[in-house]
Amino acid sequence: MRLPTIIVWTTAALVTGIFLWILGDILWHGMGNLSWEFFTTEPENAGREGGIAPILISTLLIMGVCMAVSIPVGVGTAVLLAEFTPVDNWFGGLVRRSLDVLAGVPSIVFGLFGNVFFCKVLGLGFSILSGGLTLACMVLPILIRSTEEGFRAVPNEYRLGAAALGFSRTTTLFQLLLPAAVPGLMVGLVLGIGRAIAETAALIFTSGYVDRMPESLLDSGRALSIHIFDLSMNISGGDANAYASALVLLLLLLLINGTAAWIAERWLHRRIISL
Repeated sequence: MRLPTIIVWTTAALVTGIFLWILGDILWHGMGNLSWEFFTTEPENAGREGGIAPILISTLLIMGVCMAVSIPVGVGTAVLLAEFTPVDNWFGGLVRRSLDVLAGVPSIVFGLFGNVFFCKVLGLGFSILSGGLTLACMVLPILIRSTEEGFRAVPNEYRLGAAALGFSRTTTLFQLLLPAAVPGLMVGLVLGIGRAIAETAALIFTSGYVDRMPESLLDSGRALSIHIFDLSMNISGGDANAYASALVLLLLLLLINGTAAWIAERWLHRRIISL
């Protein structure tokens, strides 16, 4: 038993070390460039100088559209698959296999799909709305499958007990099953947001490169991930602001995940008190 234990701890230490090395490198090069002006001013000199105010706003708007679409659609689909579709149903099995395939599709494919469908067919053009809807398509497979597994992990005795007490299926779903499935929902949400917020390829073809302050969801907007890519790969002398933008991206990811976890915890707490 000693060898497997050594392998497990060595692997954990290696993964943790790589994470700390990357985090330390970003902090070392990016912390010195963070300031209030960096958050509140527009980029200048192709991003070498100035701040990221319009880029940060565009990123938040894109993520807002993504979550506003993916959460209700994802939870609703997960409820349909877990609670209203038999396990041996052929259509449900086909949907699950399709979701598994979509979860592994490269992001560039989603970007091309979003460019054709949202930008051209629907006429939304290069816009924040097109980028957010494309990211929602990327997030949905992960969110649906994890939430579905969260519902299936709820013991069947909960459903039988609710039926014995005369609860309707709607009451059972919202008052009993959904609170119990929140951990699965949170896992899917965290994984989905983590993939979406750092996405570059899909947004290049949908939300665009424009770094001015957006006035509506139909305006083009540059996300933080695209800004980091542009500064580090295409702009000579943009490494300093690229590191600072990468640090902001990490902080934004932690903020969104922490806020989502806090909202879920508060919601569960209120449910327990009301019961």
